[in-house]
Amino acid sequence: MKAPLKSLVLPDVPPMPVQVYNPARLAAVAATALMDTQPDPDLDNLCELAASAAGTQQALVVLFDARHAFYKAAVGWGPLTLSRRSIPLHTDACPLLAGTSGPLVVADTTRDARLAHLPDVRDKQIGAWAGFPLLSADGLVLGGLCVLDEQPHAWTDRQLDTLTRLAGAVSDLIELRRQVHQAQDRIDALESSGAAADRLARTLQDSLLPPVIARPAWLDAAALYLPASNGAEVVGDFYDLFPTRQPWWCAALGDVSGKGLEAAKVTALARYTVRTEATQHASPATVLTRLNDALIRQRVNDRFLTAVCVMLRPGPDGGVRGLISLGGHAPALIRRADATVEEAGRPGLLLGIFADAGLNAELVELAPGDALLLYTDGVTEAHSRSGHDVWGLPALSTLLAACDGLNAEQTLERITTALSGHAGDYHSDDTALLLLRVPHHGEQPP
Repeated sequence: MKAPLKSLVLPDVPPMPVQVYNPARLAAVAATALMDTQPDPDLDNLCELAASAAGTQQALVVLFDARHAFYKAAVGWGPLTLSRRSIPLHTDACPLLAGTSGPLVVADTTRDARLAHLPDVRDKQIGAWAGFPLLSADGLVLGGLCVLDEQPHAWTDRQLDTLTRLAGAVSDLIELRRQVHQAQDRIDALESSGAAADRLARTLQDSLLPPVIARPAWLDAAALYLPASNGAEVVGDFYDLFPTRQPWWCAALGDVSGKGLEAAKVTALARYTVRTEATQHASPATVLTRLNDALIRQRVNDRFLTAVCVMLRPGPDGGVRGLISLGGHAPALIRRADATVEEAGRPGLLLGIFADAGLNAELVELAPGDALLLYTDGVTEAHSRSGHDVWGLPALSTLLAACDGLNAEQTLERITTALSGHAGDYHSDDTALLLLRVPHHGEQPP
């Protein structure tokens, strides 16, 4: 009589963390839509920064589901085909991060029971290893940013601190990629929904605008979006204000040509590209240049856009300093505390058409009481009730000068009230406004 079959057990292989198989985690990994996909240049750049910061030749951005680990970005591994980027789950160290509450740092992998069984450790290809969890917006582990060296050695506190920050940047970029994918799915659904597409497209555009403007403590900010009166087709105005690298904040506003779902696609690409690039580059001209590159490279459709991007930080005197860049967009307006109004920014070319948009960054300095207004041409090109006269930049400048003693929200209310008085109940184009005001000393922003 034959003995009953027994399961094959490898005593030197530690069990996989149970968190790897958490359904919520697996759903979050699937939602990124990054598994088994082509390399991402932005993730490759962050991977190179990780290797440089760690002083190693090799670094990886790894995502893992319940079946396999996938090298989404790799430095120091030579050319990797998609098939070579995918490896069995139990042969990689990154899945261990699902069971930790933070980084996993190993100076000598041959002496660590969690990693000693790995083929690359046994083959003397990994001597030192450090992994940092990549987290979803809900705090679920999607994968890891890891660096490795052939020789065992200790990792310095400075290296670990820098790598922790880079893992956060990778996590943020993955989240942006997830949002772009989600937006594209919604757009695809809109295109197949027939008669309901226009109504749903308006909902899509609303989702591309931040429902609440975040702002730093040293800035009073307000934003406003007014849809065109016909309201039947979504158009491409957008604005955003968000923190980048401490203490910098980025403000952006743009206007995509045309209407409908094609404009919404470009709006989604533009907003999320700006968010991604602004965390990596201090110059707004570089951010808009990278946006221009993305528009040309991805060529979603034949739409183009104009945009203004501003990088700001608090100054030592209670004021605010930064840089502004214009991509085919109208100059911003600065209202000084003494009620004078001046233009800011030197226009470059439209974005999404020319390989070199000729973008420049110029200095912006705001003292307490000064305000910076970003706007789309729905303001300055608003037609009068008769349809013959446009409001124009002089009218906007004059009105802005008269907003003495008003905070950011009150100033935008004053502008929109005057705009409605000029145009009546009909707005020929969508309008977006973003106003950034430096409070006076001792004044608390609302």
